[in-house]
Amino acid sequence: LPLVLAIAAGAAMAHNCPNEMKAIDAKLASSPKLGEADLAKVKVLRSEGEAAHKAGKHDESMKALGDAKKILGI
Repeated sequence: LPLVLAIAAGAAMAHNCPNEMKAIDAKLASSPKLGEADLAKVKVLRSEGEAAHKAGKHDESMKALGDAKKILGI
């Protein structure tokens, strides 16, 4: 049973990556008040998150996207 739950949780997270990217994109589109360094870091993390998602590395994707969201305050 734990294996089934782990697989289900992994699948759920895999489907959440795009939602996380959309939230970051929406916040970036609203011209958040960030310094240049933070803005650049968010863009790098967003890009890394998308690349990890496409490579099937959803844990890595969620970490990068989560870090970007923290910087954005979302």
